[in-house]
Amino acid sequence: MSRPHIVAHTATLSVLLVYFVLTGCHSSSRISAPTIAFNKIAAAYQEGPYKTDITERDYKADIVDGRVTGARPGQRIVLYAKTDGRWGLCQQSGQPFANIESDGRWKGSVHLGLQYAALLVDSTYDPRQQTESLPIVGNGVVALALVNGEGPGSVLPSPKTLNFGGYEWTTSAGPIFHAGSRNFFDPANVWTDEKGALHLRISGNPGKWTSAELKLTRSLGYGTYRFQMQDVSHLEPSAVLTLITWDGVDTESNRHELDVELSRWGDVDNTNVDYVVQPYHVPGNFLAFRAPPGPHTHSFRWEPGKVTFSTVAGSGNTGGGRVINQHVFTSGVPGPEGQSVRVALYVFQQGHVPLSNENEVIIDKFEYLP
Repeated sequence: MSRPHIVAHTATLSVLLVYFVLTGCHSSSRISAPTIAFNKIAAAYQEGPYKTDITERDYKADIVDGRVTGARPGQRIVLYAKTDGRWGLCQQSGQPFANIESDGRWKGSVHLGLQYAALLVDSTYDPRQQTESLPIVGNGVVALALVNGEGPGSVLPSPKTLNFGGYEWTTSAGPIFHAGSRNFFDPANVWTDEKGALHLRISGNPGKWTSAELKLTRSLGYGTYRFQMQDVSHLEPSAVLTLITWDGVDTESNRHELDVELSRWGDVDNTNVDYVVQPYHVPGNFLAFRAPPGPHTHSFRWEPGKVTFSTVAGSGNTGGGRVINQHVFTSGVPGPEGQSVRVALYVFQQGHVPLSNENEVIIDKFEYLP
């Protein structure tokens, strides 16, 4: 073979060798990417005889297990179960993590849910106790597996979408904890009338009430949020109406949230309006007062590090209506990232005066002013 042909042949072999090395490395990186899978799946949660006083401790537990490939030293498993409309963290002997054995196997305990999720996470990852949406891969989450519970699970009503105040809202469906009370939310309890006003209803009968909840489908950020209400003085002491912003993460005792709460919390002599910067148990985050009967407009002006709550008699239009109360909070005010407006009418199960009749409220108008 001539020298030019030998050089050309050698160059061709070099190119092919580089190609195979590069593609081999690329293929190897794909193969070595960490994965997580379930082997044993827990049974699906079944809604038993209706109990409104059930707590999270009442849920039965089951064991799940699986296998991880490609995990690095120090990485661990986080388990979630979805039952009460949200994903709840499953503790392992009081800890949020399950360890991975040397052969890649893992095992953990879960409370029964309709779905289960296993996350492979870094050692520094801090899992949320509760979340409406599971985290995606990244920021400490290395891999994720999601499965349905085994067997037939409870059938929940389908959420619905509606328009109110020029915005799109979606309803909640199924059992959810609010203020330590378990309520069953039915989309049929939320609707708008021919004038565009929003109706929320607690329906049913003692021992089997269904409640109403909806949330805005997008985050609006800092600005003024205004709710123009018809008279709600007819609400029974154990009915609760909340007008809030929240990002859907963590429990009521530690999450970042702004609340206007209209309720007497099961006691006829209680005040009937609360302004709250959650968590409510922090000194200076809570103000309660009594508002007189009649239509009111409740609003809050949300700014960086500051929120101003206000309740005005009547229409609440600029320059009109008597100011019933106003309060400024400057401590613990959350940022708006991921926050959305939520409105709920539900039953406080721990009150001294149990609910005895259906309750309904009407919100004539919702406004947002940047």
